[in-house]
Amino acid sequence: MEMLVLLGLIVLVGFVIVMIYNRLVALRQTTRQAWGDIDVQLKQRHDLVPNLVETVKGYASHEKETLERVVAARQQAVDAGSTKELAQAENMLTGALRQLFALSEAYPDLKANTNFLSLQNELADLENKIAAARRFFNNAVAEYNTAIEQFPAVVLANSFGFKPDEFFEVAASERAKVEAAPNVKF
Repeated sequence: MEMLVLLGLIVLVGFVIVMIYNRLVALRQTTRQAWGDIDVQLKQRHDLVPNLVETVKGYASHEKETLERVVAARQQAVDAGSTKELAQAENMLTGALRQLFALSEAYPDLKANTNFLSLQNELADLENKIAAARRFFNNAVAEYNTAIEQFPAVVLANSFGFKPDEFFEVAASERAKVEAAPNVKF
């Protein structure tokens, strides 16, 4: 009888270990899939930027410094390796694109160009998709990181090599712009 109880306990512990391991794997996969969604949206954004720069070039060729900043920021984002590097590069690209769109205010012909407007709308749509994918990714990372730190999963997570993931965060300089109240003048 004692042998059956011991065997039952071993099977129960084994079952719990398998359940915990499978949950951690599923959460890690969700995080990877969420990152893949962000990656797809960012690649679309990176492909759109050269078209936008070429369109602006025709109207604002003497704004070379701004155009070069956009191209350099795009390349840095394409070349980024880690999540942290990519987040920093994407924040730089966002800032450079803001400057590019600010140029359109100084060039009424550019502002009225249908190609520019189409690209601007497409970029705005991509920005919304990226923001949604970023939120989903950060939620998946939070759930995964929490799961690998909870007991008893922490014991398995450490022994099976589950490591915490990084969040895709807005840089401190960008966060200040986002969190600041808009300046409204009448």
